[in-house]
Amino acid sequence: MARTHSASGAAPALDRRQFIGALTAATAIVVSGNAIIHPGEAWGLEATALKPEAMLALVKIARDIYPHDRLADKFYAVAVKGYDEKAAKDPKVLAMLNEGVAGLDEAAKKAHGSTYAAVGWEGDRVKLLTAIEATPFFQTLRGGLVTGLYNQKEVWPLFGYEGESASKGGYINRGFNDLTWI
Repeated sequence: MARTHSASGAAPALDRRQFIGALTAATAIVVSGNAIIHPGEAWGLEATALKPEAMLALVKIARDIYPHDRLADKFYAVAVKGYDEKAAKDPKVLAMLNEGVAGLDEAAKKAHGSTYAAVGWEGDRVKLLTAIEATPFFQTLRGGLVTGLYNQKEVWPLFGYEGESASKGGYINRGFNDLTWI
């Protein structure tokens, strides 16, 4: 897009669309070779069986199924890495994941003119997911992500969970009544 200069010769400020585009580009996950990389958060994830574009879509799907603004994308990437590992061992899982992502991408292109991962508005992506929530693809992801995401010990402090307490005598005498948000 060509930028025009004002009568004073100064370049105008970015309009809203340009600003959001620049912001998104600076914080987006990048597909490179067999990996997805998030330069803003300094992490990357190599895909073995799935294409990086499918992994990127799975990360976005995971965030849309279990949305937590306080969680970085790396936690969602770790949660979906297990699906890549399963797909490497089982051709049926690989086919289900590839077909599921392809179906979502097709629906997204019809509705929004882009792939699922590129649909910018979370509400629009959730509508696409709602349309497929009865499918084995969605149910498999939803079920596995519960443990894939919430069993990460690095996530626990972000939710205020201190871990198991049986080895420390249980919760009754160790903070059972210290919750301030109830």
